[in-house]
Order: sequence, then structure tokens, then C-alpha cells
Amino acid sequence: MTVLALLLAGYSIFCAAALAVLQLRNDSGTRQPFAQTMGLLTLALLAGLQGAHAAWLYADVPAPHERLYTLALFAVAPCFFLFSRELLTPARAQPRPRDAWHALPMLAAFLLPEEAAGPTAFLIGAGYLLWLGHRLLALRPERARFRTEIGLLGTAFLLAIAVALAGMAPGLLPDKRFTALYAIAIGMAFLLVQTTLHQRPQLEAEVQEAAQSAYQHTTLARVDCDAALARLFQLMQTQQLFVDPALSLPALAARLDLTTHQLSELLNTRLGKSFARYVREQRIEAAKSMLCDEPSASVLSVGLAVGFAAQSNFYEAFRDIEGMTPGQYRKLHGPAARR
Repeated sequence: MTVLALLLAGYSIFCAAALAVLQLRNDSGTRQPFAQTMGLLTLALLAGLQGAHAAWLYADVPAPHERLYTLALFAVAPCFFLFSRELLTPARAQPRPRDAWHALPMLAAFLLPEEAAGPTAFLIGAGYLLWLGHRLLALRPERARFRTEIGLLGTAFLLAIAVALAGMAPGLLPDKRFTALYAIAIGMAFLLVQTTLHQRPQLEAEVQEAAQSAYQHTTLARVDCDAALARLFQLMQTQQLFVDPALSLPALAARLDLTTHQLSELLNTRLGKSFARYVREQRIEAAKSMLCDEPSASVLSVGLAVGFAAQSNFYEAFRDIEGMTPGQYRKLHGPAARR
């Protein structure tokens, strides 16, 4: 168990760094700086916790009993809450002065006796996890779109609840055994999150749009949805707006004389997909035609021509939608395959 805990602790630190880089590369401008900061802080705290676990399990450095470690325990749940709130409750995502209340539990790291601080931190963390579970349940009308992803993230959620419950009963397991289990749980949660993001790279944007539709009253009461969709299809077919790598939800909504909320709801309710997914599908359809009709064009040039900013984004989107790489698609459907 200790060896597995050490391996997953190391993996968690590497994974936290990779996710932090992805956060910092958020060029779409859709994520608020405050939420992005909270996400980065959450990753840093989890990496720090895993570093402390590895140090104690490998070298008997008693970090889990130090105040700095306990402070991280208290801080990680509020930071994750303030990050995920933007995704799950978009209407309430703007930072407010009363958000400072979320820092109050961290004072307990200094005020409570050492033997009570850890269980209290896990108790508070369980409360935040229950909020998260409640918000995820509100997305159940969208579960058909996110069935696999909800299953993976739900497993991570159950792991977190189990650890929180175990942490509230410090005598249940010996210190090192609990630390090893805690390190394993964090590592498994990172693994599940990475697996989910690999399967659906744009999951964050899609969940945000789904949540926006779920938590607000309809914005389409006075919109001719069929006419709006016809205009959208015309713009995509005749002007190929999707080839612009900077195409954004607000820019497309303005072309359709809609608000961003209206366009997001229109795509979610009438087409069953997010803006990000819709644009990727348009780009992939155009790429499929180019791959077959222009056999001399490189895969990179095709991806850039249809609106992808980087080859890696093109490959990820193509695998997500077609289940294969662009090169494999060309071999199966290109001129050579038709001879």
C-alpha cells in the first residue's frame, strides 16, 4: 500500500503541474481570473499535500502533524468550491465581498488543538463536497450528454467523500495507514480527472454551458428558434465562420442578433451540444473533406485551414469526434482507398 501511495503521490504532483499549465493556457477568455486563480491554488495545495504524504511515508518526516499541512487541509475545499462555482452556477460566479467568509475555516488550523484540527478540516470538506454533489444532481437532465464523464467524476466524488468520512474518525486507522489511503485517493482522483479530460478535452466549457441552461429561466421565449438555426447553418455553410480560430460565443451570437445566453441555450436545447462542441464538429466536417479532396495537403495545414490553432488541438478533436487520427481517416476514405 505504501508503494502505491508513493507512486500516486508522485503522479499527482506531475498531474497538478500539467493541469496548471492547461489552466494558464486558457486563451478563450471565458474563465474569470478569480476562478482561474482558485483553480491554480487548488492544484498547488493538492500537490503540497501529496508532497507531504510522500515525505512522511518515505522518510518519516512528520508533515501531516504540522500546522502548515493542516492549513492546506482547511484551504483546499474552499478553493475548489470557488473554482467550480463558475462552472456549476454561472449566474453566481462573480466574486463577491462575502466570499471572504470561505477563508474563516482556515483560522481553525491555528485555533483548534492539533488532534481536533484534522477531523474538523475533513468535516468542512465533506460539507463542500455535498454542495458539489447537489449541483451535479441539478445537471441530471443533461446526463445523456455526459454519461461517461459523470460516471468517472462521480467515482472521484465518492472517493473524496469516503476519505472525508474516514478523516473525521482519526482513531479508525493508524496515522500512516490513513495517510497512505489519503494519498491513494487523491492520486486516483487525479487519474480519473485526467482520463475524463482526455476523452473530452472541452468538458469544462460544455459543463458550464449546460449548467447555464439548467439554472436559468429560458431566454428563448421571444426568439424564433427555427429561423435562428437556419441563419446559423447559412453562416457556417456560406461564410465558414468556424475557420476563424478566434471565433467566440459572443462574436457568433452578435452575428445572429442573439445574446450569448440565447445562443448557448439554443445550441444546448435544440442541437444537444455546447458552442465549443458545435464549432469543433463544423471544423472536423470541413477537415474530412479536405483530407480526402486534397491528398497532397499536410495534416497540419488542413487543421490550421479549418480553424484549429494548433496541431495537438486538431488531433484531440478529430479523435474525440471520429475515433481515429486525421491520417488514419485519410487512409480509409482518401483517394488511395477508393482505387
